[in-house]
Amino acid sequence: MSYQVLARKWRPKSFAELIGQEHVVRALSNALEQGRLHHAYLFTGTRGVGKTTLARILARCLNCEAGVSAKPCGICPACQQIEAGRFVDLIEIDAASYTGVDNMREVLENAQYAPTAGRYKVYIIDEVHMLSKNAFNAMLKTLEEPPAHVVFVLATTDPQKVPVTVLSRCLQFNLKQMPPGQVANHLRTVLDGEGIAYEPGALNLLARAAAGSMRDALSLTDQAIAYGSGEVHEQPTRDMLGTVDQAYLLPLLEALADADGPRLMREAEAIAERSLSFDAALQDLALLLQQMALAQTVPDAVADDVPERARLCALAERTGPETVQLYYQIATLGRRDLELAPDEYAGFTMTLLRMLAFAPAGEIRFAAAKPKVVGASAPIGSVQIAAQAAPAIATVAAFDGDWFALSRRLTGGVKQLAALCEMADHGANFLKLRLPADQKSLLDSLGEKLKAALRKLLSPAVRIEFELGATSGAAPAEIVGRQQAARQAEAEASVMNDPFVQTMVRDFDATVTNIKPIGEPAP
Repeated sequence: MSYQVLARKWRPKSFAELIGQEHVVRALSNALEQGRLHHAYLFTGTRGVGKTTLARILARCLNCEAGVSAKPCGICPACQQIEAGRFVDLIEIDAASYTGVDNMREVLENAQYAPTAGRYKVYIIDEVHMLSKNAFNAMLKTLEEPPAHVVFVLATTDPQKVPVTVLSRCLQFNLKQMPPGQVANHLRTVLDGEGIAYEPGALNLLARAAAGSMRDALSLTDQAIAYGSGEVHEQPTRDMLGTVDQAYLLPLLEALADADGPRLMREAEAIAERSLSFDAALQDLALLLQQMALAQTVPDAVADDVPERARLCALAERTGPETVQLYYQIATLGRRDLELAPDEYAGFTMTLLRMLAFAPAGEIRFAAAKPKVVGASAPIGSVQIAAQAAPAIATVAAFDGDWFALSRRLTGGVKQLAALCEMADHGANFLKLRLPADQKSLLDSLGEKLKAALRKLLSPAVRIEFELGATSGAAPAEIVGRQQAARQAEAEASVMNDPFVQTMVRDFDATVTNIKPIGEPAP
């Protein structure tokens, strides 16, 4: 076959061509130019970030016939043979299949001999953490007193498994995962160089799917070229990867913002009908939520080329910051739990339903609306704004005096505080709450938050006051306590009056323990 895959064809041949590892390149370049060479280097990082490539470039720098430098000539026999993998003094070892102590001893014995063709013998040991304990011990002696003509370059994706005795004898460099933007830019360079047509959106998808690995990105690009009949377009690439168009996920977030369960499930079914990856859907959903959080806190940081930017920002305005953070956490945990679900569709829909179920009660969500002229029942040019879960701020919400029902609409710590309070007084625009004096510390920490939560449910104009004093049994916690006690007494009476239970107690000296009511108390 004459075709060479992109990952090999575009493998960097010099430090200048290496993408995304400037911190390592700078350190190695300075060491080479100043002649401050070490006998052992350890390159760590995830797959495809350039560990082995960097090791080969270092071998060229050390053995170039033009001299040791950070810029090998690339044309001398040594440089060309290293590039082709035929240089006799460059020994590459895959530790995954070369783990035994006898193998390592053979290598180390050979290291004592002078180089055959080059200036240095360079040993590249890939996935070095796979070596056995005895093999590491055999290596230590040589690392402690290495021959002057030998350089070891160790590479691993799991440095935690490398013994500290080996780590302490190496210069360690951690290679970073490459951000999607940097990967996409390099893919543009590659495809421009290959003369292959592409769409920027497709490159962004490939960069994101590569998860920081340039090698994976180039391999996926090869696959996308084949899938797209010689071109790289967005929709075929999306189909190949099984990813979901982020804009297609916005209706999910809009259904959540409207607390519309049926519409949420219809959107989930639409994703299932397209046979798309639910894992990728949750990943992209988390990315959208991250962009929403960014829009809420640092709007200028949201890139102009983000798909459906205006629609995303509108959603960010309608959804509370706490809710966005909650949805993000549920989405990321949902990805982890997919493999534990009965099937992926069930896991995906349960994740969405969890978002719906745990959305903070009473959160004000405004539907985007434009001024419109309405009929004779309203003034011309009046603005109508649809609101969900709470009355719209413009008017004082009518409070019917049912403090128990109002307190149940709260969540978290403020709900706990509200449950301990009873309503002392209320009016059109004020609410006075009383709670026991021994709960003052809870009031001090959560009182202002409770006021804010109640104003969201009622109106910013409502005045809320607290007083300390004995409650009369009207606090929600007291009401629930009485309900639970009544249900417990009813359950115990029902069990103890059962003829079968009475027979067991009378004839077999049985004891009845742990009686619990069935079901939950009424809200």
